[in-house]
Amino acid sequence: MQYRTDKYGNKLSVLGFGCMRFQRKAGSIDMAEAEREIMLAYRNGVNYYDTAYIYNGSEAAIGEIFARNGIRKDIHIATKLPHYLIKSVEGIEKLFQEELRRLRTDYVDYYLMHMLNDADTWQRLLDMGIGQWIAEKKKSGAIRQIGFSYHGNSDTFCKIIDAWDWDFCQIQYNYLDEHSQAGRRGLHYAYAKGIPVIIMEPLRGGKLVNHLPEEAEAVFRAHEPRYTPAQWAFRWLWDQKEVTVVLSGMNTEEMVLDNIRTASETEAGSLTEGDQHMLSQVVAAIQSKMKVGCTGCGYCMPCPRGVDIPGTFAAWNRYYAEGKFSGFREYLMCTALRKNTASASQCIGCGKCEKHCPQGIQIRDMLKQAEKCLENPAYKVVKKAAPWFVHF
Repeated sequence: MQYRTDKYGNKLSVLGFGCMRFQRKAGSIDMAEAEREIMLAYRNGVNYYDTAYIYNGSEAAIGEIFARNGIRKDIHIATKLPHYLIKSVEGIEKLFQEELRRLRTDYVDYYLMHMLNDADTWQRLLDMGIGQWIAEKKKSGAIRQIGFSYHGNSDTFCKIIDAWDWDFCQIQYNYLDEHSQAGRRGLHYAYAKGIPVIIMEPLRGGKLVNHLPEEAEAVFRAHEPRYTPAQWAFRWLWDQKEVTVVLSGMNTEEMVLDNIRTASETEAGSLTEGDQHMLSQVVAAIQSKMKVGCTGCGYCMPCPRGVDIPGTFAAWNRYYAEGKFSGFREYLMCTALRKNTASASQCIGCGKCEKHCPQGIQIRDMLKQAEKCLENPAYKVVKKAAPWFVHF
């Protein structure tokens, strides 16, 4: 495992464990599998584990695993304050104490403002008294470092960077989002100010691995050296010295081992001009097929009318990237063949989803377009028969 340092010289593994996508059984985290994966990562040098208050069951799961194996002091925990759920500094304190109980610890190494996407929101929190609260927590050691996670444009990102003495930040960044969201400009801006950058969505919610257009896969196959799409995505990130940690939502032991191998092999500046050109060809192939830039993060959910927004967009993209039948079949399964249907046509245009979308997607308009494409006469027949089919 390779390591890069944070603002205070602490060594962080370049591969971080994103704890949002553990395997589940009957709706609950499969604890045995999660423990195997976490301990495999730990034994191979991974020391940064990222979770959040709203990741269902995640904080409690990793807290239990770290405590049972006695490794809390050997690893760094990053979790997040859902500021959008609180209205007072007392509310912040109550929620933070709940997180400590879940994590079975008395301190958090890296604490983030979750989805801090505009400077006005940060000012609202300052007016609430969060600045003093942070100072007290850092003085007592309950919070070691303070940061924020971000989805938005580079201009606003730079404003937020300048709005506080941050210890670190977290952005969505990958070879497809090189010049969107905070992007390369934001990455370099933070780095120039000495602020470590943690990377999320390195595979864009799996889109840079699963269901790539055939044209993109052909580019990968034709290039030497031969690496998988996932390995190339990680190599592109670790090639940049400005990147401190790359998070991966690993949920199989094979995935853990594969990412560890790539993290151990890749150094900053290792990609050639030919490698970079190959990846630019991959980007062009992907963009030619994509209809909507949804990462499947789920922040737009739940929809008041029950629309499966991420599922709809995934099927719509698949419809164009892999073929009509493949996309139509996926849409049927995720929206019609279920007890409570979740079709795009159920949208009433309330706009609640758009307020929480990290990608800034015009969800209502996109749902209308997806409906027009996917909800053909055959779909409507199947949807009408779905209650009988599901019951049967």
